[in-house]
Amino acid sequence: MTDILIIEDDSEMGQLISDFMKKEGFSVQLCSTAEEALVLLKGEEYGIVLLDVMLPRMNGYETCTAIRREKDIPILMMSAVTDEDSKLLGYETGADDYIDKPFSVKVLTAKVRALLKRKAPAAGKVISCCGISLDTASRRVTLDGSELKLNAKEFELLQYLMEHKGEAVGKEELFNAVWGADCFTEPSTVSVHIRWLREKIEQDPNSPQLIQTVWKVGYRFGEGV
Repeated sequence: MTDILIIEDDSEMGQLISDFMKKEGFSVQLCSTAEEALVLLKGEEYGIVLLDVMLPRMNGYETCTAIRREKDIPILMMSAVTDEDSKLLGYETGADDYIDKPFSVKVLTAKVRALLKRKAPAAGKVISCCGISLDTASRRVTLDGSELKLNAKEFELLQYLMEHKGEAVGKEELFNAVWGADCFTEPSTVSVHIRWLREKIEQDPNSPQLIQTVWKVGYRFGEGV
C-alpha cells in the first residue's frame, strides 16, 4: 500500500508536497489529473488522497464524488478557493478535511497524520438501535434493513452518538471524537454533517426524532429519549 496519493496539476506544487511528505517518512504517488488518479485507485491501495480542487477537465469536487462511489478513504481537499460555500461543497461531495492554499506544509502534515490516525482499524462490532444497525468492521449501516450510503464522517458521527445513546453529547466533544482535537477543520462542520445525517436517517429531517438537538449543548441519539 502507498501512504499518499497526491492529485495536483501544478507540477511545482505537487513536487514540493511530494518531496516534503517523503522526508516525513510517507510513501507517495503523484499525478496531475483526476482521470489518471481514478485509474491508479483501481489498481493500488492508498492511505489518503490529497486532492486539488482546480484540476483540468474533471474538477476536484467531481473527482471526490467519483472516489467516494468506490472507496472509503480519507480525502483532504487543497484549494485557493476559500469561501464557505466552496468548503461546504467539498464536505458534501465526501471530503474529510479541507486546507486553504497557500498553506504551511507542517500544517498539511498534521492534517494528514490526524486523518490517517482516525482511519486506523479497530475491533469490529455491530451496534443496533431504533431500526438502525451499524457494523464498525464493514462500515455498513442499514435502516429497517435497507443500506444507507454515509460518508466517512457521517458514519463516525452516527457511531459515536449510538455508542452514547440517551446522553447529551456536546458539539465540541463530537468534533474532538470524530475529527480529532488536533484537526484544523472548523468545529462548525459538526452541525453541517448532523444535518446531512438527519436527511438520511430521519423520517422528517425538519422534526428529528433520532438525533435530537439539546439546547446550548449539542445532540442526543435515541428515539423517544
